[in-house]
Amino acid sequence: MSVTVALLLGVVLGGVFSSFWFLFGRVQQLKAEHQAEISRLILEHETALTSARKKSVNTSRAVLKGKMAEQFAPLFPEFDYLPSDAKFLGDPVDYVVFSGYSEYREGGCNAEDIEIVLIDIKSGQARLSKGQQAIAKAIHAGRVRFETIRIEIAE
Repeated sequence: MSVTVALLLGVVLGGVFSSFWFLFGRVQQLKAEHQAEISRLILEHETALTSARKKSVNTSRAVLKGKMAEQFAPLFPEFDYLPSDAKFLGDPVDYVVFSGYSEYREGGCNAEDIEIVLIDIKSGQARLSKGQQAIAKAIHAGRVRFETIRIEIAE
């Protein structure tokens, strides 16, 4: 083998080796960059998950407190009606109050003194739903009536 061929073979092998060495270094660099990005995304995901859990727990607490307030509302001083006059519905409004009905039954007032009031209990930042707003509008517009439905039962 001549010196020229050996030299040429050395240059080619050196080039190939250098190329592989460069590619290996680049692969390691890309691997490190991707590992850093994956770690950042995992941390971001865990932070978002923790935040979502806290928000869920707080929302659940608020809903439970609201439900409890709905049930116990007639016992609070803000409730201006006799608890015996209040009938719990829960949905779409919380209470139908037949104000004065207990007193009327006991002979303490006239039938004209009875007032029917639909009440929804809210706490915190809660607002009326669209359905509840529609019900309030119907009442204010006078679209309220009383019906008697007779059911015939075969004997």
